[in-house]
Amino acid sequence: MMKRGAARVLAGGLLGLAAGVAQAVTLTLSCGTVGRDFDFCKAAAQAWAARTGHTVRFFTTPQSSTDLLALLRQILSARSPDLDVITIDVVWPGLVKDHLQDLRPYSGGAEQAHFASQLAIDRDGNRLLAMPWYADAGLLYYRRDLLEKYHEQPPATWEALAATAARIQDAERRAGRAGMQGWLFQGRAYEGLTCNLLEWVASHGGGRIVEDDGRVSVHNPRAQQALRMAASWVGRISPAGVLNHAEEDSRRLFQDGNALFMRNWPYAWALLQAPGSPVAGKVGVQALPHSAGVAHGAAALGGWQLAVSRYSRHPREAAALVMHLTSHEVQKERAIRGAYLPTQPALYRDPQVLAAVPFFGSLYPVLQTATPRPATVTGPKYDAVSSAVWQAGHEVLAGTTPPEQATKALEQRLLQLRGRRW
Repeated sequence: MMKRGAARVLAGGLLGLAAGVAQAVTLTLSCGTVGRDFDFCKAAAQAWAARTGHTVRFFTTPQSSTDLLALLRQILSARSPDLDVITIDVVWPGLVKDHLQDLRPYSGGAEQAHFASQLAIDRDGNRLLAMPWYADAGLLYYRRDLLEKYHEQPPATWEALAATAARIQDAERRAGRAGMQGWLFQGRAYEGLTCNLLEWVASHGGGRIVEDDGRVSVHNPRAQQALRMAASWVGRISPAGVLNHAEEDSRRLFQDGNALFMRNWPYAWALLQAPGSPVAGKVGVQALPHSAGVAHGAAALGGWQLAVSRYSRHPREAAALVMHLTSHEVQKERAIRGAYLPTQPALYRDPQVLAAVPFFGSLYPVLQTATPRPATVTGPKYDAVSSAVWQAGHEVLAGTTPPEQATKALEQRLLQLRGRRW
């Protein structure tokens, strides 16, 4: 027979367990879908759920960031409580800030471990709109084995890239590889093309389309030179299909061994080097090229943040999940296994991270000097600004609008959007 004291202890334990279960909540999280992002996000969230007793459900999102923003705006405008933790692009905080929970009461100062430049994006006055999850910067991937085969060096300039791509592409095709392409980038009419365009224009000394002081600078000869160069690639060293390429389209074609050069984000590295990849051990990475006469290239600053919906029924628990996913431990795991750029400077000195992704050491300065899209200065109008940019760029790439006409029309559209001020 159980003694009375032991029975009281057991009863108390059962009541405590019941209370714990009653306090458990179910959260819905939107993870990314590019590369292995969803798998890493899901594993980390499930580990948190197992430790805390809460449940995490996963919201499927479109791969296109443009489509994702439209979907999130629809959900948030409806004040839906069905989505608790939101994945947002680095350029979105100003667009959706009125729908986001202030995380500062829940962070415990954890934000101080991240890059100040990232935190500047995530703050609105005293409010902390989001936590940095991973950073991004445009990079040049190249087939090291093919460059060695033809006694070529990785290109420092766009002119060298075009010449090397044409030479090796044509030689490989004569050798029987009819599908070989010289150069891949993201040419679809969407946000990714805005990033590519910004890199081309800035690396030609043509400015940043809209400058920090709000000035519209895109209509200039150097920007037109950059667009003219990009249009010359299509059908020569880049396939006609590049006009519909997003990140994963470029990555798959490159990973299949069918291209010499590729512009993409750091996440592609882990997939290219994975067991069974046709190009594993054959790929190099460096900063993107610049035009002759310009000192250095430009890498569009990208990245993703995690935020909590203002309409979440469980903001405290949702914030706790955000703090876990953006923590040192989770970012380190994602860096080692997925080549996702951490947003914490300390991880760029971590021996285990550098052993897994050696180019992170040289990438640190690239990240520090990456070129931001004009989201801060244009504020809530950025979505319309970016749409105008990628539409104009796509018309030039498709050959339907000359660069001079495109930059003039884009300038007029941006001035119209700006009005008296952004």
